[in-house]
This record gives sequence, structure tokens and C-alpha cells, in this order.
Amino acid sequence: IKRAMDLAFGLLLLVVSAIPILLITILIRLDSPGPILFKQKRIGRYGQEFIAYKFRSMRQGAEHEQATLNDLNEAQGPLFKIRDDPRRTRVGCWIRRMSLDELPQLYNVVRGEMSLVGPRPFPAYHLERFSPEFRQLRHSVLPGLTGLWQVLARSDSDLKLQEELDTYYIRNWSPWLDIYLLFRTVLAVLGAKGAY
Repeated sequence: IKRAMDLAFGLLLLVVSAIPILLITILIRLDSPGPILFKQKRIGRYGQEFIAYKFRSMRQGAEHEQATLNDLNEAQGPLFKIRDDPRRTRVGCWIRRMSLDELPQLYNVVRGEMSLVGPRPFPAYHLERFSPEFRQLRHSVLPGLTGLWQVLARSDSDLKLQEELDTYYIRNWSPWLDIYLLFRTVLAVLGAKGAY
């Protein structure tokens, strides 16, 4: 049921967002040099690595500049977030605020590497901060484009809260919960709640 929902809604969303995706591609190309997409290895179901895609929202080489900005980090744990990150491009500020940088992950959903709803896919170094039991639970499901943590906490990087919300979602999944979270995600995105 979940895979059927992912394919149906994922393909529909890809078709509906085709023009915004094309527009964002052109704007990124005109705004700054570098690739259109940002690619990063993430951990998926069964602990397997896959490449997650996002629109590039920062200038080229931004990852190598992170060490010089560690004092400005507003997140806890291994996450790195700055509300007014100086590495963002002009287009990047806009697409991050509206969460449009995540649109290319619809491709990951259609490919079966991600689900529309589920725990967010993290790099291996982030998952190492969680308990082995929670990592095993997380590996039992596909990571998601959105989820309970994104809807209720969004930019709150507290590891304990992430673990509690993801655990609740995995243990209480239903098609109705996914539909509810997709609806809440639209409201959160339209309100730009917690996005930076």
C-alpha cells in the first residue's frame, strides 16, 4: 500500500512540479556557477547507501567552508545550520525557505530509494549519534521526503526528539497517518515554518 501511494503521488507530483523544476534549474544556472544538483550519500532501508538529490542552494565548494563557520552553528549534535548562512546563493535563499530544494528527491521516491513520508535520510555520521537499537528500527523502513519530525519540529535538531518522533511514526504507521503528514507538510511549507 505504501509503495503504491509513493508511486501514484510521486509521479503525480513530478508531473505537477515539472514547470517549477525547469524554472528553478534555469534560475540556479543563471545565479551562480556550479552544478544544478547537490548530491550526497545517505543511509536508506536496510542500512544501504544511496545518492539523495537536492537543488544546489549554496555556492560551489560550500561544504569545504563549513569548518570556518562552526562558531555560528545554531543546531545541536552533528547537524550544521545557520539561519542566515553566508554560503547561500540568492536563489538558494528562496528555494530553501519554500523547501523547493527538496523537489529532486521525488526522483528518489519514484526509484524506490525513499518514500514520500518517513524518517529523513541522514548521512552515516549523523546516524552514529543514535543508539544501535534506534538505528536498526530506522533501517527497517524507507527514509522519507517528509515526516513527523519535519511537520512538528522542522528545524529543532534535538536528537532525543528526533528519535521519539521517528520511533512513533515507524511503530504507528498507517496510510491515514501518511496522508495527514503530507497535508501538514503543505501547510508547513506554505507558511515557511522553521525553514532556513
